[in-house]
Amino acid sequence: MRTLTAQMSSDGSAWRLYVVLYGETEWPTFRWERTAPVPTGAERRAALAALGYEVAPGAAWSWTEDSRNPDDDASPVLLIAAVTVRGRNGGGA
Repeated sequence: MRTLTAQMSSDGSAWRLYVVLYGETEWPTFRWERTAPVPTGAERRAALAALGYEVAPGAAWSWTEDSRNPDDDASPVLLIAAVTVRGRNGGGA
């Protein structure tokens, strides 16, 4: 089973979910046209399905934060979530 990483991020603007495809110039991407609330687990599953992916069995979303300027703790926080995914039905998408 080939697995990939999906990430979801927001820097205070609309939330984006994308599947990381190394070596590719374009990644499958889904965008919610809102800044809040954070997309629910069900919304994330639906977005992944629309892109041809699903959360891999046993995988769980993890969260981290970053900023555009790590040396300035007053700069806006960038939230990033990640999860392992696979093509729907266990195959490559």
